[in-house]
Amino acid sequence: MRILKTLTLRGPNYWSIRRTKLIVMRLDLEEIAEVPSNEISGFYQALSDTLPSLVEHYCSPGCRGGFLTRVREGTLMGHIVEHVALELQELAGMPVGFGRTRSTADHGVYNVVFEYIYEQAGRYAGRAAVRLCQSILDTGRYPAEDLAQDIADLKDLCASSALGPSTETIIKEAESRGIPWSLLSARSMIQLGYGVNQQRIQATLSSHSSILAVELACDKEGTKNILADAGIPVPRGTVIRYLDDLEDAIADVGGYPIVLKPLDGNHGRGITIDIKSWEDAEHAYDLASEASKTRSVIVERYYKGSDHRVLVINGKLVAVSERVPAHVLGDGHSTIEALIDETNRDPNRGDGHDNVLTRIVVDQTVLKVLARQGLSLDTILREGEVAYLRATANLSTGGIAVDRTDDIHPYNAWIFERVAKIIGLDIAGIDVVTEDITKPLPDTDGVIVEVNAAPGFRMHVAPSRGLPRNVAAPVLDMLYPKGQPSRIPVIALTGTNGKTTTTRLTAHIYRQTGKVVGYTSTDGVYIGDYLAQKGDNTGPQSAAMILQDPTVEVAILESARGGILRAGLAFDSCDVGVVLNVAADHLGLGDINTIEQMAQVKGVIAETVSPDGHAVLNADDPLVAAMAEKVRGKLTYFSMQPDNPLVLEHVRRGGLAAIYEDGYLTLLEGDWKLQIEHVKNAPVTMGGMAPFMIANALAACLAAFAQGVDIEHIRQGLRTFKPSAAQTPGRMNLFNLGDHHALIDYAHNPAGYEAVGAFVKNWPGQRIGVVGGPGDRRDEDLILLGQIAAQVFDQIIVKEDDDKRGRAAGEVASLIIQGIQTTNPNCRYETILDEQQALKIALDNAPAESLVVIFPESVTRAIALIEKRNPLQDNPVMMSPSPVH
Repeated sequence: MRILKTLTLRGPNYWSIRRTKLIVMRLDLEEIAEVPSNEISGFYQALSDTLPSLVEHYCSPGCRGGFLTRVREGTLMGHIVEHVALELQELAGMPVGFGRTRSTADHGVYNVVFEYIYEQAGRYAGRAAVRLCQSILDTGRYPAEDLAQDIADLKDLCASSALGPSTETIIKEAESRGIPWSLLSARSMIQLGYGVNQQRIQATLSSHSSILAVELACDKEGTKNILADAGIPVPRGTVIRYLDDLEDAIADVGGYPIVLKPLDGNHGRGITIDIKSWEDAEHAYDLASEASKTRSVIVERYYKGSDHRVLVINGKLVAVSERVPAHVLGDGHSTIEALIDETNRDPNRGDGHDNVLTRIVVDQTVLKVLARQGLSLDTILREGEVAYLRATANLSTGGIAVDRTDDIHPYNAWIFERVAKIIGLDIAGIDVVTEDITKPLPDTDGVIVEVNAAPGFRMHVAPSRGLPRNVAAPVLDMLYPKGQPSRIPVIALTGTNGKTTTTRLTAHIYRQTGKVVGYTSTDGVYIGDYLAQKGDNTGPQSAAMILQDPTVEVAILESARGGILRAGLAFDSCDVGVVLNVAADHLGLGDINTIEQMAQVKGVIAETVSPDGHAVLNADDPLVAAMAEKVRGKLTYFSMQPDNPLVLEHVRRGGLAAIYEDGYLTLLEGDWKLQIEHVKNAPVTMGGMAPFMIANALAACLAAFAQGVDIEHIRQGLRTFKPSAAQTPGRMNLFNLGDHHALIDYAHNPAGYEAVGAFVKNWPGQRIGVVGGPGDRRDEDLILLGQIAAQVFDQIIVKEDDDKRGRAAGEVASLIIQGIQTTNPNCRYETILDEQQALKIALDNAPAESLVVIFPESVTRAIALIEKRNPLQDNPVMMSPSPVH
């Protein structure tokens, strides 16, 4: 077997709208392409022995053991690889379950599709699954040590990809509320929401976190002084920078026992508590100094009591945990070392912050803490006897957490909420030492020892004992108060032809509302009045640029076939999804070989419309109209035919539609009718002589109206949008060159040629076509281009693109000429392969009153060539009915 290509999908896609995180592995089965598993000696037994947990895969039989039954009875290897890739991820702690395997047009080549949690782990699982199956085919087995290494590697990839327990908690809460999120490319920041309604978090720092408050919280001594000035009980202490000052500092705080900790530390690093001797104090000073960025050490009086973490969010106390240092409990026969090993076998314990609890690491600190209790690793504890392994209660060093939220005294809650406001933190973790949290701090000699910015959430979300607390909910309540949206309107558009013009027109209409519009197109990414990024930008990366921009209020996203197949959509849902048409273009690419499959690709946009949104579908295109079956949102239709049966029935039922009737772009809803604008007043329609442009205008008007844009704004947008080289380069750009005209359009498929041809046929003078086609299209598509050209033009110059896309020079031209000859043997044509030369000859020799129509490879180059000839004006048909009628 051989992996030919691997794609990572991150949004709604061709394979699934709901399962957005998929690996698509193009797999060549080579010599076993037609060999089912039941004909491979020993394969079933070896696979079930290697991965006995595959018995849990139901597969199509729909019962436990269903997949293995398929293997025993006979299934192809691509299907088996799919299930193995899923199971390897399951064994590594990543629950996945969705998979598909489908054949392609290439013999023995399959698309193996399976779900992932983390991208790198998913891609690894695909490779490992092929390796495992190939090993069984070649040797009859897969070594246990290799499987163990695969699982270990996947676990490592899972751990390195995970966002951390606090971030994951907030993300899950956001998902439950329908708030979209994305990982930004710097500092592990997460964006919640879209555009102007976005918020950001970094762990438990948020867009509301004050840098002044965060810096103050990092300054332990400064925090203590501010709190002391406010009458908050804090430890008696001082700051030193040299060991020589330690003895005097101990005396200043009242003598032993003391606490030493770094001035600017975190996660309990460098802290030593309950110090009772000079020898211990010297050693503790070294630890604290080393953990401090400034080499400054806090010396404090030691206060007896339990360590508590209080979480205050947006000024309100939301959770309290009592933190117990790492310890083991004796059973009367096991050594402390054995008890530690047994504790670490708890599946809830992991490395660092990766799991609910942290494994206990035996180091010099553990040995010293044990020694102070008169114990060692070899000591056998009596049953019920406790041996503490750490002096501090941090979870990151193996401690546990006990929820005490319901036990806190109201006076203490008032103090803690006040503390968070004094420091200025929106999310504050307050460390408190008290012997009894149910009593007021002054009654127990309790103190606040620290205030932490970016506090961890895992002790509250998954305490060792007590009730879990949903501490992410108040974070989202703070970032998105009731009634505040997290999203912006998202209008997504697709189709074979007309996408860019319709996208630009829709964006232009929305701009009449005064909102900042961001849109993507084949020309570039635009934000407001400016081009942000030039080039073909119709994929998910460009859409993400718009959705992540904090100034954008409305997103208009042209969504092409390639991006949907390559990576999926950048958004989980859209408010308006527009599908213009589906025609035979790009067939044979990306394993999309039929127009029905292409319709399924385009249909992703319609299926992604939110339940409250609108799908705008072309009622004149049967493939587009059929997409209505899978639409979750509200249906709307546009049609060039006022008597279209689908539209009439839809409107009769109270539905919304747009039609072209009596020269007007018209809206219908139930018994209500509204004429938006006459086509002669809409420059984009070329005076009403470009039917496909009228259809594009209907779609744009309907998309805007369905989303609530005022009708006057729609009219203003229609009247002021012109298909010029400046506003819509390569889309019906008409130039007046004096005694003749030139038209540039980027049509490069049969449907596009026919659409332009509908306008060109109205030209009263001679019609000259400079035609060509992309080399990666099918032979029959290129022949059809020639056939259409022969029906439209009086004279044809056949040229070729500079990029031959795998074809030999002259091959594309030969196929187009074949189409011309079979349709109109008397048609005048010549071949000039170089595009620039072909354009110059056509323009230089154009008769008076003629129209030269150019279908260029490079729109920019063609426009530049024409503009050197000083055209009198763009689109003269907008100014006068002559010469076109």
